Amino acid sequence: MWDWGTQPFNTVITTFVFSVYIVDDAFGDTNSTTTALAVSTALAGLFVALLAPVLGQNSDRSGRTVSHLRVQTWVLAGLSAALFVVRPEPAFLWVGLGILAVGSVVSEIAGVNYNSTIDQVATERTVGRVSGFGWGMGYLGGIIVLLLIYFAFIQPDVGLFGVTSADGLDIRVSMLVCGLWTLLFTVPAFLVLHDRPRERAPRVGVVQSYRLVWRSIVGLRRVSPSTVAFLLASALFRDGLAGVFAFGAVLAKGTFGLSAGDVIIFGAAANIVAGLATMAFGLLDDRLGPKRVILVSLGALVAIGIGIFVLHDGGAAVFWPLGLLMTVFVGPAQAASRSFLARLVPEGKGGELFGLYATTGRVVSFLSPAAFALFIALGAAVTGEENTQYWGILGIVLILAAGFAAMLGVREHREHRVA
Repeated sequence: MWDWGTQPFNTVITTFVFSVYIVDDAFGDTNSTTTALAVSTALAGLFVALLAPVLGQNSDRSGRTVSHLRVQTWVLAGLSAALFVVRPEPAFLWVGLGILAVGSVVSEIAGVNYNSTIDQVATERTVGRVSGFGWGMGYLGGIIVLLLIYFAFIQPDVGLFGVTSADGLDIRVSMLVCGLWTLLFTVPAFLVLHDRPRERAPRVGVVQSYRLVWRSIVGLRRVSPSTVAFLLASALFRDGLAGVFAFGAVLAKGTFGLSAGDVIIFGAAANIVAGLATMAFGLLDDRLGPKRVILVSLGALVAIGIGIFVLHDGGAAVFWPLGLLMTVFVGPAQAASRSFLARLVPEGKGGELFGLYATTGRVVSFLSPAAFALFIALGAAVTGEENTQYWGILGIVLILAAGFAAMLGVREHREHRVA
């Protein structure tokens, strides 16, 4: 239910609705607004990289992981609702991108604490299916909220409470719905998850926290080099997966000509496909191991991404089938990555290790946005076209391919059998 409740930030805000809204012509020309989105995304990633391991470690030391998660979830709900103030005017471009960036940081830090609670609801032999089911529930929750805001506010000329598209009110009111959704539907998770009683470690300062994190990294490299190799490999491919989410809907509108309403309908269909596929691949995770799931998913995404670039002139007729096919493999790679690491976490170290997981991902989180923006500029230089947004696809493909290559050398920690 936490996945279900917080999914509006990922599905509605980051991917299919607000990200499309904020790069609309009302805020500026397509290339400049898209580049601004990429820059703000990269800056948010930098802050996550700096904060995640320290905050995760402090949650472990205090024994208040769930308490921290609860507060972070409430803040995320508030930031989602705050996007209501972003009117479709150039002056509000960086206001919207600023709130979006802060929300991304809070979402990632909350995710660190959330991931570290997985051992409360799964065993080592069932963690693959539990991780996949949770991720799948997030996708399915995304469908419901997308359809709710589409039919209640965006699709009708006059929606509920007299809401229209004038002054972007349909999108802005949808942000209020997202905040309320997160606030309400995460309640069941906090009725089940609890802080575990443990002796509280002494509080340490920021500098000492970073020293302890560095000591943990050195120790981890000594006792489990394969874990370090996985953290580095996953940093690459998870950044590529994040790029698919961050820029997929932007490409749908700017390159393939889908309307804002069409993007939402596509998002609903994509979430159905992704949710069911992620749950199914979770079962394969426990049978075959997460490494195989990750490699198959990344290989497929690289091939499909190249296909979308080559066939981009086909418009919506190309984007719909290939875009939906791509969603089959994004969720399984993410869920399998989480289950891979969850099997390695020592007791009482979940926050710190998942903090390192978030940090290694965010240390290179500038790569996808930077590659996306770089290839747009390269496309403009090569073709001379005014709109070369579709070249950004190659930037995302490049990062995914690098992650695939790095993952080939990672050793799994054990044989996998069905419980």
